[in-house]
Amino acid sequence: MTPEIRTQLAGFGAELTPGMLGGTQEIYRALQAGLPTHAKVTRDIKYGPDERNRLDVFAHDDGHTGAPVLMFVHGGGFVMGDKTTEGSPFYDNIGGFAVDSGYVGVTMTYRLAPAHRWPAGGEDVAAAVDWVRENIAQYGGDPERIFVMGQSAGAVHVAEYVARFSPKIAGALLISGIYDVRDAKPSHFHEAYYGEDRAAWGPAAVMTGIIGAKTPIMMTVSEFDPEDFQVQAATYATRYATAHKTFPRLHWLHGHNHLSPVLEIGVPDSDLERHIIDFIGAV
Repeated sequence: MTPEIRTQLAGFGAELTPGMLGGTQEIYRALQAGLPTHAKVTRDIKYGPDERNRLDVFAHDDGHTGAPVLMFVHGGGFVMGDKTTEGSPFYDNIGGFAVDSGYVGVTMTYRLAPAHRWPAGGEDVAAAVDWVRENIAQYGGDPERIFVMGQSAGAVHVAEYVARFSPKIAGALLISGIYDVRDAKPSHFHEAYYGEDRAAWGPAAVMTGIIGAKTPIMMTVSEFDPEDFQVQAATYATRYATAHKTFPRLHWLHGHNHLSPVLEIGVPDSDLERHIIDFIGAV
């Protein structure tokens, strides 16, 4: 990240305002070069019965086999978002990065609240992983080396999958998520997904589940993430260290805000790319 971009991101503030969201997208949209020419993309594959149970697969066009698989689950406050949008480089940028790094990339979307409430997101991640395990070899991927990365609400859905669905993956990457919603500030996004009765949110908490998970986990939080995300990451680190007597794989991303780490993927010197490559290599 350049000092100029850090200054711009700092100027947007930490709150999830339209100005911060739109301004961050504008910065990184201008820096994205588009998909690499050697990336072969298969769009809108159905992995389940709902119209939003769709995924895209990004593979190398020279027939690589046995490659790790990087699967991405987008954010959007549980009520919006998609794996790709016409005229936008996001989140094809993550699929392109996967191909350039020698992986097979997968981007997925899922059912949205309030029509589909908890635990629909975790269920959809589980269904998509099952599809990938059964089919990814034909695209050059290794079904035993699937890494699932989620951002914001997507991180919550990935955490839910890891904590409750007998995960069949090699690792999980959680980018700025809320893992015990009971400890977060009241939000209409949370009410849309978990219901209006906060007293009933207890079963949705996955903090204990991800701390005790057998699946390797990498977590990040950004310098300019809102307060709730900072506190959740700190709570995870404290409780993980108490349980395991060691520090978790937790990275504090200097200069970044809630959106910028995943939007920066595909741009030279991306901070999150380095951590992804290191994590997949280590696991």
